[in-house]
Amino acid sequence: MLRFVNGRGRPSNGKRRPGPVHPLKELDTNDVRQCLRVAFGSTLGFVVSSLFDWHYGVFFTVYPMLLLALVPTLNGHVIRQFLGSALINTVEVALIAGLFGHLPVIMTGLAFILFAGRFRLMSGGPLFLFGAQGVVSLSVMFHFASYPATNLHDLLASNLIASSLTLALAAVAYVLIPDAEPRGRPPRRDKSLARQRHETLLGASVATLSFVVFQVFDLRDSLSAQVATILILFPLTFRGAVVAARHRATGVLLGCSYGLLVQLVLYNHSGNLWLVVLPLWIGVMLFAREHLKEGVGSGAGFGGMTTVGILFGQYLSPGQDLVYSALYRVSSICVGMLAALLAAYLVHRLLNRFAATRLIYEDVVH
Repeated sequence: MLRFVNGRGRPSNGKRRPGPVHPLKELDTNDVRQCLRVAFGSTLGFVVSSLFDWHYGVFFTVYPMLLLALVPTLNGHVIRQFLGSALINTVEVALIAGLFGHLPVIMTGLAFILFAGRFRLMSGGPLFLFGAQGVVSLSVMFHFASYPATNLHDLLASNLIASSLTLALAAVAYVLIPDAEPRGRPPRRDKSLARQRHETLLGASVATLSFVVFQVFDLRDSLSAQVATILILFPLTFRGAVVAARHRATGVLLGCSYGLLVQLVLYNHSGNLWLVVLPLWIGVMLFAREHLKEGVGSGAGFGGMTTVGILFGQYLSPGQDLVYSALYRVSSICVGMLAALLAAYLVHRLLNRFAATRLIYEDVVH
């Protein structure tokens, strides 16, 4: 039975619906093997980038997490989305940052258009991976490319190499650790055009605002905070963003705590690659397990996993340690997410004033 709701997403009797509850599920054999694939892919990506001394190690560590944790299968459709997104993102950033990097207003307007296109694909459904990877990749690359000291060619090359290596590692992971049984197709939900417009404009507006704020205040060391403001938008609604932010804050706290523990254990041996590999694998494995138990796209497990990937991939080196990075990361992410949620709420209220962009939550009771 379909219960009609008003334009603000409340039941017709005026009572507010409770938010969705996602109980933890028991892991089956396929889930355990997916955890192993995530830990294998991200750890090996980190090792390869470290051995070749490639810059932007965060790409090589986090991209395998996005592909192997968010997508349970690897097929031609997934490969085309992931590789196509990497190629198109590289061309877009090269043109926009190269031609309009010195014109911040025009660059911001073009970034909004690109973000809107990606969120529209995410809202549509079949090309969700293409849009999601594009949003994260564009946000990170625009963030780096906006600073004059950044070598744009090195940045773009690192993105392409990391994306290609991620696909190769994913293919190897599926060959070595295949699923025990075939997986079913995920359920598909049809959305009204008004809802798709709402989700597109909400995501693009907040993502663009995040880009502007991090440039105006010169927060070049707050990469994970900027990524967090993007990842909480993956549910595509304000209500979903609130839940995602709460989960991500928990995940970031746990991920940073794990990073500090590893730093204390390694002490001044954090520059030894082979001593770092094991705690990285263990951390990714633990958070991947929690991610799959939660059964949601952007929960505490996924937040902790990407936090560990960013800490190890971008900030762990002989000249740095994780203590300052972890403590700074917790505070900056919390502030960033609160600001993003405030912006999302204001945009949500504004969009709901117009019938063409009004979001109505359908409440289906069986």
